[in-house]
Amino acid sequence: MYSYCTHHVKPTAKTVETPLRIDGIAYEQIAMPKKTKAETANFGARLAELRKAAGFTQQELADEVGVSRRMVAYYEVQSDHPPAHLLPAIARALHLSTDELLGLAPVKRAPREKDSRLRRRLQQLEKLDAAEKRQILQVIDAFIERGLLKRKAQGKAAA
Repeated sequence: MYSYCTHHVKPTAKTVETPLRIDGIAYEQIAMPKKTKAETANFGARLAELRKAAGFTQQELADEVGVSRRMVAYYEVQSDHPPAHLLPAIARALHLSTDELLGLAPVKRAPREKDSRLRRRLQQLEKLDAAEKRQILQVIDAFIERGLLKRKAQGKAAA
């Protein structure tokens, strides 16, 4: 599959039509190869891999970018590329450059925490007001204390 680009050139073996003359200048149509599906089809797979490596679910990435989960799924499976206006938002959410996202540059990733979902939740908690933070901390403390008591009881039962 080829697209045609018209410009002033010397005749070559790639010339596919006779020269076109405009104002005495000879122009020729040169066949310019288009990118094939094989070159661009891997964007969706790369997006899915990068999303998972960053610890995002499709829904979480969709929320970060401001699109629906179905659109993220579409970009990962059926789309060659998402709309250009979303590329910076997706790259920012995944902490990548747009070149890394598009596969034009290798991904340079610092070692990440094991549970980035937990880290993101904690960052969201930091944005809450003091009363809501206090309530959440009480719930967390209750779960931690319960876990400690369970382990203590299991230790006594084993002994």
